[in-house]
Amino acid sequence: MANYLKRPQGTEDVTPERINKWMTVEKVTRDIAESFGFSEIRIPTFEVTELFQRSVGETTDVVQKEMYSVIAKETQFTLRPEGTAGTIRAMLQNGMLAEALPQKVFYQLSCFRHERPQAGRLREFHQFGIEMAGSASPYADAEVILLGKTVLDRLGLKDIVLNLNSIGCPKCRAKYQEALKAYFEPHREELCETCQERLVRNPMRLLDCKSPEDQAIAKDAPVILDYLCEECSAHFEAVKSALTSMGVEYVINPKIVRGLDYYTKTVFEFITTSIGAQGTVCAGGRYDGLIEQLGGQSIPALGFGMGLERLILTMEQQGCAFFEEKKCDVYLAPMDADAKPVALKYAYALREMGVRAEFDLLDRSFKSQMKYANKLGTKYLVVLGSNELEQGRGQIKNMETGKQHEIRLDSAANFAEDYSGISLAEMFDTAE
Repeated sequence: MANYLKRPQGTEDVTPERINKWMTVEKVTRDIAESFGFSEIRIPTFEVTELFQRSVGETTDVVQKEMYSVIAKETQFTLRPEGTAGTIRAMLQNGMLAEALPQKVFYQLSCFRHERPQAGRLREFHQFGIEMAGSASPYADAEVILLGKTVLDRLGLKDIVLNLNSIGCPKCRAKYQEALKAYFEPHREELCETCQERLVRNPMRLLDCKSPEDQAIAKDAPVILDYLCEECSAHFEAVKSALTSMGVEYVINPKIVRGLDYYTKTVFEFITTSIGAQGTVCAGGRYDGLIEQLGGQSIPALGFGMGLERLILTMEQQGCAFFEEKKCDVYLAPMDADAKPVALKYAYALREMGVRAEFDLLDRSFKSQMKYANKLGTKYLVVLGSNELEQGRGQIKNMETGKQHEIRLDSAANFAEDYSGISLAEMFDTAE
């Protein structure tokens, strides 16, 4: 067995043969976010631990079990387990919320949670997320959900079901918490140790427990929709109406409470059965109290997060299309030492035009160079031998069709000009 060091459990390497899949989801998510008027934001990989304790919630699994934290010179820092808290902190600290509202940002970042690694769930994972601050309108909820749906549709995903719920505001949720306590109290001794503590501090978290035994107990628990106040109920009806007007299908799922404490009112998940039990590919909702909770004014906000690993895994299993791998456009094959500087010069001229050009760097034989060029998926091959260089002319060969064209080799500028004309002609199939 090889004795080199291995990557940590729960992490992945994205090697060149897979990078096109990542580039696909990164470009599609970026383009769609920008078309909806969102601008990119970049935040630190770690924050002071208190930020997540105050926002995500002391009783959540994320804070209690999953965060990576370290103490440095008596200050405790945590690798971000999600993107919302750090983004809102950045908005506050940089004065963005004092500017014209709503503020709309998106991000593509890595997150860290100490979980049991499985398909679509890693300890270091990547998220595309959006955050909108400043609008309490139900149309903002619909807009955010539509953005998520647009991404999934553009990527070609199928059999994705939008699950929708409302978890109300602190006023109506207080009554619901009491109803949950009354329901779960007779089952206290049957609950896991964590949920016994949640029953006292935050009963809604019991609905989010992953224990099969606790899930069975929670099956007949009271439903939050029966406890919504008039305002929250009207807001939820307006969200549903807006989605219906856009032809967006959804199912009401009162079991969705989300795993983070900052959510209020609308919560949603886009769920697929393609990747087994861990089928949520996009999740989010409204968190109207978070900005005030982190020291700002009372400003409504909402957003969502998408796990890029899960998106790619689902796309693979559904046979969705990815961008083609970038391959070598032109391979220059120098036949001797005198041709090496020419190959270098001509490759550089092509690269200045945006062409992906390569040449031999290992003093391979001609036969070995041909094998290497084929492995690179090269489109065009140019042989730089002494005869070709003396005559100032050679042949460029289309490796797919076998068609050859004469090309000038007397200068890098002429070579690049001829290549451009040949490439354009073949694109429109007008070459002789």
